[in-house]
Amino acid sequence: MAVKKKDIPAIRFWTPLRIVSTLIVLVLLAALGISSCNSNNSSSRTANLPVVPAVVFDTEMRAANGVPIKLSNYSGKVLFVNLWATWCGPCRMETPELVRLHKEYQARGVEFVGLSTEDPNTSAQKVRDFVTQYGVDYQIGWATREVALTLMDGKPTIPQSFIITRDGRLFRKIDGFHPRRTPPELRKALEEALL
Repeated sequence: MAVKKKDIPAIRFWTPLRIVSTLIVLVLLAALGISSCNSNNSSSRTANLPVVPAVVFDTEMRAANGVPIKLSNYSGKVLFVNLWATWCGPCRMETPELVRLHKEYQARGVEFVGLSTEDPNTSAQKVRDFVTQYGVDYQIGWATREVALTLMDGKPTIPQSFIITRDGRLFRKIDGFHPRRTPPELRKALEEALL
C-alpha cells in the first residue's frame, strides 16, 4: 500500500521553542553589534599603541616664534609632528602638503608642529626664510638631539611624520615623502586618529 502525502503529518519548522531561541540569539547579536559600534573610547582603541616617551613630551624646545615648544602642552589633542630640515629636498616637497593639511584639520582640533633637525644657532635665519617662503602657519621649532633620536628610533632619515593620539600614544609613523602616496596616507591616518 502506497503512502499518500496527505497521510504524512506536517512537521512545523517554526516551533515555539525555535522562535524563542531565534529571538534570543538576534537580541544578543544586536546588543553585541551596538556595543561594538559605540566603542569610540580612544583610550580603549589605542591601548595597545606605544606610549610616546616622556623625553619627547616633556623637553622644552626652541621655537621660531620665540615661544618654547613643549609637546606636553598639546595633551588631549591629536598631534602631528614632522621632523624636517631646510636643506632636505623631500621636506621641501612635503611642506606645501603639510600646510594644506594643517588648514584642513586645525578646525577639527589637530595640532601641527614642525621640528627642524638642524642646529638652531646656525639655521635660525634659514628656518625663518623657509617658513615665509612656504607660508607655514603652524608651530615651527627645533628638535633637541635627544628628542629627534628618540622619535627617529634608529632611522635617521627625514622627513618623518608622527601622529600622536589624544592620550599620548604613537598612532602612526610615516617615513619619507612621495608626492602621490604620502598625502592620502597622511589624511587617512589623521582621520583614523580623530575617531
